[in-house]
Parts: sequence; structure tokens; C-alpha cells
Amino acid sequence: MLTILVANIKGGCGKTTIATHLAAAFATAGKTTVLADVDRQKSSLGWLERRPANAAHLVGVDWTRDLDSVPKGAARLVIDAPAALKTKQIEELVKLADVIVLPVLPSTFDELATRRFLDKLEELKPIAKNKKQIAVVGNRLRARTKSADRLDDFLDGVGHTVVTRLRDTQLYADVAATGLSLFDLNGKRVGDYRSDWDPLLHYIDQVQ
Repeated sequence: MLTILVANIKGGCGKTTIATHLAAAFATAGKTTVLADVDRQKSSLGWLERRPANAAHLVGVDWTRDLDSVPKGAARLVIDAPAALKTKQIEELVKLADVIVLPVLPSTFDELATRRFLDKLEELKPIAKNKKQIAVVGNRLRARTKSADRLDDFLDGVGHTVVTRLRDTQLYADVAATGLSLFDLNGKRVGDYRSDWDPLLHYIDQVQ
């Protein structure tokens, strides 16, 4: 089983959107996938409750109190972590993960929080010894804006792999409301934005 942890200590950076989309991408590709929600808001589990019965099947587990067991036979485990993680929580979740996906928004506040989180991660032995991979994802980018340019400068200097940059679109809010993802839909416009995910999915597959 390959375990993907989606985490950042900054709230509102898109962790749940990325976790649910990764889970849906794996499920639509035929992989038995479990989505674990560690956040007390339970946004990922709420998304799962809205998911149509005819969509690719996903199993949700509530990890808001304890990091419980995962159903047998899972090929992928996606963990949606809460913001403001304590050091002990970070250590526990990183220990479980094969890949840490770290989303960051084009904002000074997000960049500063991300740098603090990376500093914490780099203190952990699995990260320091390169036994765990960190995939940085620029999120909700709008092309040809000063904020996007500034984020590019920040990402280029973080010292970790910047795997992809996800463009901003109302499509993410629209599909979230119905328990779906871009991977559950067809159409040229959807496919165009879905292509932003290809580098991240390829990166995760290479970890095996």
C-alpha cells in the first residue's frame, strides 16, 4: 500500500481539495483507495457522503481521534491532515507516509507558514535522510499575476521538488459540492485543468 499524506500547517491552502482529487484519481484508475480524514472539520468525509453511488468507489475512515487501521486490500491510502499540526502529530503522520504532498497558495502568509512547516519536517530523520519524499504543489494559481510570479520565486527556492502548479478555476468548488472531482468528469475544459495533475500523479507512481 502506498500512503500519501497531504499536509501543511496553514489552513485554507487546499489540502482537502488535493486529498479528495488524489483519492478520486486513484479510484478511477482502478486502484482500491482509502481516504483518511484527520481534520476535525471532516471535510473529506463530508465530500465522500455527497459522492454519487455510480462514481468510482472510495472508502473513508475517520482518523480525527486515533490513527486507526486501514481496511485490508487497499492499494492507496490518502491522508487529509488538519492545519496547525503539533510536532507529535507531524511525526506520527510522516512515519506512516511514503509521500508528503505540500500545497501552498500564492500569498505571503502561506509562504511563511510553508517555510515554517518545511523547517519542522526537515528536523525529522526520515526527511533529513531522504527516506520520505516531499512534493510541493503550487495551488490556485492565476497566470500572469504578480502573486503567481512571487510564488514561483518562492517555490524555486524551497529546496524540495515543486511537482506541479494547479491553476485556479471554479470547477473545483463545483465538483466538491457534489462529491466529485475533475477525474470523475469528461469534457475538454475539465481535461485541460485535469492535466495539471499529471506531473503529481506520475511523481507519486514513481515512489513505488
